This record gives sequence, C-alpha cells and structure tokens, in this order.
Amino acid sequence: MVLLYAFCFILGLVLGSFFNVVGQRVPAKQSIITPRSACPRCQHKLSAGELIPLLSYIIQGGKCRNCKAKISPMYPIVELVTGLLFATAPLATGFTGELIIALTFISLFMIIFVSDIAYMIIPDKILLFFAGIFLLERIFMPLSPWWDSLLGAFIGFTVLFLISVVSKGGMGGGDIKLFALIGFATGVKTFVVAFLLSVFFGAVFGVIGLIFKFVSKGKPIPFGPFIAAGTLAAFYFGDWIIGKYITLFSGGF
Repeated sequence: MVLLYAFCFILGLVLGSFFNVVGQRVPAKQSIITPRSACPRCQHKLSAGELIPLLSYIIQGGKCRNCKAKISPMYPIVELVTGLLFATAPLATGFTGELIIALTFISLFMIIFVSDIAYMIIPDKILLFFAGIFLLERIFMPLSPWWDSLLGAFIGFTVLFLISVVSKGGMGGGDIKLFALIGFATGVKTFVVAFLLSVFFGAVFGVIGLIFKFVSKGKPIPFGPFIAAGTLAAFYFGDWIIGKYITLFSGGF
C-alpha cells in the first residue's frame, strides 16, 4: 500500500512539471511540445538532469545552472503540491472510480492555478479538453441519478452567469465555464458546497490581503486557486460538511 502512495506522489511530481509547461504556454498560444524548456533569462536549453521534478531545483539552489538567475519558485511549488495532492487523494476517495475523478480535478486545477496566476486567464482550450475527459468519465461512472450531472452543469453556469451580470463583469467568463464543468462532474449538492467554499476562501484571502496590504482595493485577484481549493474540499469532505451544517442548524431549534 505504501508503494501505491509513493507511486501516486512520484506521478504527481512528474505531471506537475508538465502542468507548469501547459499553464505557462497555452495562454500564450505556444506549443506545449516545442521548443524545449529553457531559462527565460539566458535561453539556456535545459538538459534532462535539469528537468528532474523538484530535485533539480533543490540541487541547483533555485538558480539557472548557466547564468545563475533565480528560478521562479512557482515550478517546484506546483510540482510538490501536485505530488502531495496525488498521494493524498486515495485517502479521501479510496482506490475507487472516484479517485480517477479526483486526479482529473487535481490536474485541471494545477494547470489553471499556473495560468491564472501568470496571466489571469483560464484558457478555453484547457476547459474544453477536460470537459471531454469528464464527459467520458461520467459516462462510465455516472452520478446517481444520472441527470445530476446535467443539472449541476446548468446550475453552475446559470448562477455564475447571473453573478457576472449583476456585478457587471465581476466574475470572469473562464470562472463561469469552470463552475459549469465542476457542476457537471460533481452534481448539484457538491457544486453548492464547492461554490460556497470558493467564495469563502476568496473572501478570507481578500480581507487578509487588504489588512496586510498585499492586495489593493479594486484590483482583481485570480479566483481560480480559490475555486480549486473550494472544489477539492467539497469533493473530499462535502458530505461531512453538509452533515455538520445540518446538525448545527437542527441543534439551534
């Protein structure tokens, strides 16, 4: 069993390195295959030894081997977080079909994390690609009832679209389509929890940011990372959260 978790961690590290590339290049309309990864400062083409996930960053002291320029910590952070999320996902879902859904979500969210932080964009190409994957997964592993996916997608799109209209663009188009995709993959109940948690996480970050002045009032912040955190929390612990809420609510009467 330990070997399975170790395999998931290593797989996450490797894919995390790839997700960095996808999240950086797709919004810039660049190929994810060519050219080879290079130092953004000196354009030194990275060798295989410089592309080992996480280890290369540590061994090189976070600097380019050629010009000694600092490497963005985004790369090892995404690799490590992806590895940890892949390794811990089975603890929440077990080695069941839902683990496949969880790993798909993690993959999508890590790419979105990179693209939203770097460009404030959630690319349509990424959403369309993962929409096809989630569609296939829910065909073979449908929710019960099966129409919960369709209703979740409808509610996810409609709620966010109305918020965007009322707030006059306060919610980006990428966020709207992402929530529709989340609703399709999770169903209505989990979507509602995911939405509420995403808003909560974003609001807490915004308040803390204003207090400590690393967020400016009126300046937009990437919402994708909070959607990722809220959705994964809802997917893993949604039933527990709902149960606790119902218990607390019932105890008040």
